Amino acid sequence: MNYRVSVIGEPLEEGGYYAECPTLPGCHVEGATYLEALENLEDAIRLHIEGRLEFGDPLPPELTPIRQFERFSLQLPVTIGA
Repeated sequence: MNYRVSVIGEPLEEGGYYAECPTLPGCHVEGATYLEALENLEDAIRLHIEGRLEFGDPLPPELTPIRQFERFSLQLPVTIGA
């Protein structure tokens, strides 16, 4: 099952990035890059949810299951060359 979650990410003063999932208290990570922090957070969220389900703990009501594939489009500015 896939879930939609909110994520907060920000740079750390000492370098690297911090990311957390406010829906799952205590679910936060760091990474050397923003992408690494998000990848680490994805793993942490998965383990957090699997642990709750394994022990029969309820999932937060804010955790929304995604029941179908959702598509979206995103426009990004891309600079090529100098």
